[in-house]
Amino acid sequence: MANSPKRSTPTWHDLAQPSTDKQARWVRGLNRTRWIPCGKEWDAVAIAPMDRGLDVLAALRIGPRRGALVLADHLRGTLYVMVAPGSGDVLVGLPGVRVLSSGSELLMPATYEDTTAVADLISYPRGGEPPALLPADRLAQGLRGLPVDAPEEAPVS
Repeated sequence: MANSPKRSTPTWHDLAQPSTDKQARWVRGLNRTRWIPCGKEWDAVAIAPMDRGLDVLAALRIGPRRGALVLADHLRGTLYVMVAPGSGDVLVGLPGVRVLSSGSELLMPATYEDTTAVADLISYPRGGEPPALLPADRLAQGLRGLPVDAPEEAPVS
């Protein structure tokens, strides 16, 4: 009996590259988005440039299939990583980082299947599970360990 080839797990950088299927759906404009308040179920950590955020997720060895809630804004080049509500304070002041908490909203796909160029979920929970929120202190530690070539603060979306 021959062994079937093991499927490799896509990297964060692979997931952030919009497929031709996604791009075609964006052109048709049929996907829906909505504004979701931050600070209730999660805080959103905006990281710019996007590659910096992808690099930190890879460096921390956080698997893309873990069910973390990670959103890409391809137009602004910003990655949003969701952390526990109220925990984002440890990231305030880091270069290229902006924390969205109570009083902020984030444009999100209306469903996990909806996706747009500014609200592209590249990682999300499967099978009705709640999202795996990344530990903010671990994310901060990882960002401190990366070279700084980021703007003062992530752009506002």
